[in-house]
Amino acid sequence: MTFYYEGQPVEAYEGESVAVALYAAGFDSLSWSSSLVRPRGLFCMIGKCSSCFMIVDGVPNTKTCREPVREGMRVERQRGWASPVASESVELSELPEVRIDTDVLIVGGGPAGLSAALTLAEFGLDVVLVDEHFKLGGQLLKQTHKFFGSVDLFGGMRGFQIAEDYVKRISSNPRIKVLLESVAYGAFRGGIVGVASKEAHYFVKPKALLASTGAQERYLDFVNNDLPGVIGAGGAQTVMNEYGVKPGERALVVGSGNVGLIVSYQLLQAGVKVEAVVEVLPEIGGWFVHAAKIRRYGIPILLRHTVKEVSGNGRVEKAVVVEVDEKFNPVPGTEKEFDVDLVLLAVGLEPDTRFAMQCGAVARWSPELGGLVPLRTLDLETSVPNLYIAGDSAGIEEATTAIIEGKIAALSIATKLVESSKASKAREEMDKLIRFLWDVYRASPLLARARKGKESVTVSREEMDKLRVEFPPPISFG
Repeated sequence: MTFYYEGQPVEAYEGESVAVALYAAGFDSLSWSSSLVRPRGLFCMIGKCSSCFMIVDGVPNTKTCREPVREGMRVERQRGWASPVASESVELSELPEVRIDTDVLIVGGGPAGLSAALTLAEFGLDVVLVDEHFKLGGQLLKQTHKFFGSVDLFGGMRGFQIAEDYVKRISSNPRIKVLLESVAYGAFRGGIVGVASKEAHYFVKPKALLASTGAQERYLDFVNNDLPGVIGAGGAQTVMNEYGVKPGERALVVGSGNVGLIVSYQLLQAGVKVEAVVEVLPEIGGWFVHAAKIRRYGIPILLRHTVKEVSGNGRVEKAVVVEVDEKFNPVPGTEKEFDVDLVLLAVGLEPDTRFAMQCGAVARWSPELGGLVPLRTLDLETSVPNLYIAGDSAGIEEATTAIIEGKIAALSIATKLVESSKASKAREEMDKLIRFLWDVYRASPLLARARKGKESVTVSREEMDKLRVEFPPPISFG
């Protein structure tokens, strides 16, 4: 199909996002910083940042990484913050207001939300599943590597295949109502959640709510870190794995955790030359199996190094890395220059807890989990009654853990909402899954850091009751 970028026709494929279609056509600059007077390019590609805000068919502040291409649509680059009022060319219309009473509302259609939705439906509960994207799957959509573990936990399957399996089962389940391209913008007194979409303004009244809102990529502080071509590792995975677009020609990857190592190998598979992987710590952060794959191809992993600066005319053309000492200070004279057009930041994720925090959930800082995360019981209920949290929004781990946590949260909700015999079954399954998660899965030395973090934010039911007295939530569900 064809759409128009500032009057110029652009060829695109059905099912692509506007941002990806423009990037594939060679347009690196999508928006413009009015304060720094410089361009902005792709970064997170999951709707968590503002780098791809553009004017689409007269509507400003459109997240083009979440906007599907349409025949004949008109797209313009946005310079700074545009007025929230649509242009005169846009015909404003009143959206219908729709009230939905449901058993459970799930905010976020990634691995945790998908797992929870199907589990709840199996127990005969009605579910509303809300996601900002125009398709379900979350981080699974860009994962092309095979999962480890048992067949029950999708061992041997690739992430996008898992997403396809979930979506197929969810779309045929009459108990699950899916609202795509929809934003749960807030929870209000009386347990009402506002959801805005292009079709309607929904007021959802759930008996229980699951926040499975995922995570967002971290930035790194260096000179010109906002040039187009500096992109989050997950953003690059979205471009090449989900949409099949080569993200660049020569790349520097920053961070040697599993994400950095895996994306380096995926870049090689896509025909991108990886010049080096840079790691500020004195040792590789990811699993040996992933590091060995890229070392086999001769890619250097520079330990005790970080990015000093990038440069280029309108986009990245060079990157300079520098060695650091024991206190992480740059060592003068150790600079190394790379000719690259892509700098991938794989420097960690931060839980997206904004929705749960707006509901009033009591939180604690956990460096092991990526930042501030809500306190929860073993069955993942927060300090707000009947508000649960699962997946990366509960603390950074990986997709398998998110799938398990989504199911635990769903089973806990089921123990409250279904009749006694089914509730007993749900409780039995939940207890078994909790024991597996803590005593088997997280017992691995490879997950020691994540386990330490989860232990620091998991409290007993008695402690949670005390917190609710000390910090009564402004909102409750039920």
